[in-house]
Amino acid sequence: MFVQVCLYFYCKCLWRCLKFVVRKLTGQCELQRICYNTKPGAARTMKIEASLKGSKSKRLQTSVNVHPDAIEKTIDDIMELKRINPDINPQLGVSLQACLLQIVGYRNLIAEVEKLRREPYDSENPQHEEMLLKLWKCLKPNSPLKARISKQWCEIGFQGDDPKTDFRGMGLLGLYNLVYFAEWDTEIAQQVLTDSLHPKYSYSFAIVGINITDLAYNLLVSGALKTHFYNVAPEAPTLTHFQQTFCYLMHEFHKFWIDEDPLDIMEFNRVREKFYKRILRQLQNPEMALCPHFAASESLINM
Repeated sequence: MFVQVCLYFYCKCLWRCLKFVVRKLTGQCELQRICYNTKPGAARTMKIEASLKGSKSKRLQTSVNVHPDAIEKTIDDIMELKRINPDINPQLGVSLQACLLQIVGYRNLIAEVEKLRREPYDSENPQHEEMLLKLWKCLKPNSPLKARISKQWCEIGFQGDDPKTDFRGMGLLGLYNLVYFAEWDTEIAQQVLTDSLHPKYSYSFAIVGINITDLAYNLLVSGALKTHFYNVAPEAPTLTHFQQTFCYLMHEFHKFWIDEDPLDIMEFNRVREKFYKRILRQLQNPEMALCPHFAASESLINM
């Protein structure tokens, strides 16, 4: 343990000495070199984030945790601390601002998603009930729901006659995602639902949607989705970005499930884990954007 600690501090000191030498040779600090030599997107933003967090300056370390309204002031502080003339390097401030908007936005998105996940479905809340009924109308427009408590809910993949009990694991987040999928990618959602009812590939559409919400949530909080969001969100990633990513994952998992040709639903966990690992591998590529041309994301990509 002692040797490992010594090795860590030795490498840290060596790295800082190397950065000092490179700055003297190039006349640029690490942040400048990253912004000038790395194209916009995940590769640049993740390097900027690592550089700020790994700085010996507390001001730089805390710059990734500021409020969005304080980003411009933070950029000024960084430029001052690094002794960079903004008049000579105007593009640097613009690039740093874009990176910080993404970094801070990702942190805020986690907080927003977590809040929805922790909020339970309340059948006494008119807004919750309205969203649930909208889900039915989007998926089954030609089949009116006969009653709020009904076995008909099983037709779209809930486990019983009252869906409220199925949202316990993911709270309102599961419902938000399912409604977004059904409303914004209606044709795909309806086709996935139809396929899920086929005897050969049978699975519960709504329950799997809640499960894929859990998968997307884990990708988000682990930081794995930074690659995707930093490549598709020009500024701060939003809840809409998360929801359109869910749509993509839901559709891709459906195709993956069919390709795997499972014997029955008992193989769900195996197939899900295999799918999860495939997505993780894809996200290791800094150029990766999971759904640049997916229907639900088109309006976002064109921003």
